[in-house]
Amino acid sequence: MTAPRPQRPSPPTQSAAASRTRKQDLPVSEVRRYLEPGPIVLVSSHWRGQDNLMTMGWHLVMEFTPSLIGCVISSANHSHEMIRRSRECVINLPTTALTDTVVRIGNCSGAEVDKFAAFGLARGAGEVVKAPLVTDCHANFECRLHDTALVKRHDFFIFEVVKAHVAPRPRHPKTLHYTGDGVFVVAGQVISRRQLFRPGML
Repeated sequence: MTAPRPQRPSPPTQSAAASRTRKQDLPVSEVRRYLEPGPIVLVSSHWRGQDNLMTMGWHLVMEFTPSLIGCVISSANHSHEMIRRSRECVINLPTTALTDTVVRIGNCSGAEVDKFAAFGLARGAGEVVKAPLVTDCHANFECRLHDTALVKRHDFFIFEVVKAHVAPRPRHPKTLHYTGDGVFVVAGQVISRRQLFRPGML
């Protein structure tokens, strides 16, 4: 029995072929416009009777078990000290329905305004942490601070997700991805190549 011939890859599209030849220099400070790691999230925190919210785009999945998420939270943010002291937070995933709210939250300080009240967002009680859930968001991930080794040098927090809450629909929500200069890309068409994956690589 002969083995089936491997399928030839599809020829590159016109846009893909063009991208190989028509390139220009890019300032390295602008690389982030292409490598922003994931959807914009709202990070909620609680410390000494105060709740706060911040908009964040710099985060990455670091491990599956335990579920570890790395986040850059600048020391200039009011949330930085609240999270460092409380050692917990909630990472909330908004959809495009909250676009303007997400932007406005990121352009004011929790030291001066109650962001939940100012933007009419509903607070939900966490099951594990004291930080509130933003119930208007599609998903809420309760987190505890797992590792602080890089906080002082790089403002890099490593959290462990200890409880996750996700709306059953839609399965693929329209999320926001920041490209800089006030411009967002919206998660759009969903494509599947599941058949090309080895089982252990899914």
